Amino acid sequence: MSRYLVTAALPYANGPVHIGHLAGCYIPADIYVRYLRLKGEDVKFICGSDEHGVPITIKAKNEGITPQQVVDKYHKMMGDAFKEFGISFDIYSRTSNKIHHQTAQDFFKTLYDKGVFEEIVSEQFYDEEAKQFLADRYIVGTCPKCGNENAYGDQCENCGSSLQPTDLINPKSKLSGAKPVMRKTKNWYLPMGKIQQSEEFQEYIKRFENWKSNIKGQCDSWLKEGLQPRAMTRDLDWGVPVPIKGAEGKVLYVWFDAPIGYISATKELLNESWKNYWCNKDSKLIHFIGKDNIVFHAIIFPMMLQQHGEFILPTNVPANEFLNLEGDKISTSRNWAVWLHEYLEEFKNKQDVLRYTLTSIAPETKDSDFSWKDFRGKITVS
Repeated sequence: MSRYLVTAALPYANGPVHIGHLAGCYIPADIYVRYLRLKGEDVKFICGSDEHGVPITIKAKNEGITPQQVVDKYHKMMGDAFKEFGISFDIYSRTSNKIHHQTAQDFFKTLYDKGVFEEIVSEQFYDEEAKQFLADRYIVGTCPKCGNENAYGDQCENCGSSLQPTDLINPKSKLSGAKPVMRKTKNWYLPMGKIQQSEEFQEYIKRFENWKSNIKGQCDSWLKEGLQPRAMTRDLDWGVPVPIKGAEGKVLYVWFDAPIGYISATKELLNESWKNYWCNKDSKLIHFIGKDNIVFHAIIFPMMLQQHGEFILPTNVPANEFLNLEGDKISTSRNWAVWLHEYLEEFKNKQDVLRYTLTSIAPETKDSDFSWKDFRGKITVS
């Protein structure tokens, strides 16, 4: 009997879950876990809400409430929807839990004490009207590679390019709309370029050869371009506080703290036996995600685990593509989505009907499309 630790991407607790999430990540993960259980394998299925992303603080600001109120609302909404659709997590946790804060801080401190991080004083965008430094997602501008006028400071969601805020053309603050200025600040960076050249990491990336082509292609593109140091701390007041002197007023970068949520949730579920799944070389770690999270799960998080030294690395990262709706990209900002909580209200006791339909059109190798005509053609809804 093998031992498996299967994770599903931690959804941001800044809005409800839609059918694209189900089709791209949670149903495929659930099917795989149910298959392993039927085989009699030892498997734990881990997920939870990611509650420290900048989109949460933006949501709170727009609605005039606190970030905690935002995450409390959507954590429950998402957890209830997953349960109603039979997604059989062994635990659905959240990154605002005390055990997560402690686990993430301990992880950071271990890397800090080992001298992994580079302390870099840099000039970063500062909003003089809002009187605060701007996280990457608080900055929007034109992508220098594809011309998308709504690219974020860390990534263009149109072409998928990784960006630095200073790469943007005509940057502006999402807080005030003003043009930001540059000010000096110190942060702690993961030296990804240096780690990329290490023998240990080079041995790890050989696994890409046996992974899905979309994962290998995206990772190869990043590695060929050459990885750059990435700040693992941010000048924000919402998140996990950085646990070292001189870092007051800073929190852990959400993409540092969020994947550690898989570890803290396993701790919460299993107490002392959690290490059997995370630190035993006989265990298999598998991350189910969408294609927008490939680099973080296939490159950055493995680098973190490797530098820590006590953890196994991913056996596989079976990322899927996107599900479109009626030929158009699902968009939360345009409210172009089929929200699970609304589906549950409109189609009473028809969860399996949707699960079947989404499974039949799962975007495993390319983007797929959901249409109500096709939905009606596949099943009979009374």
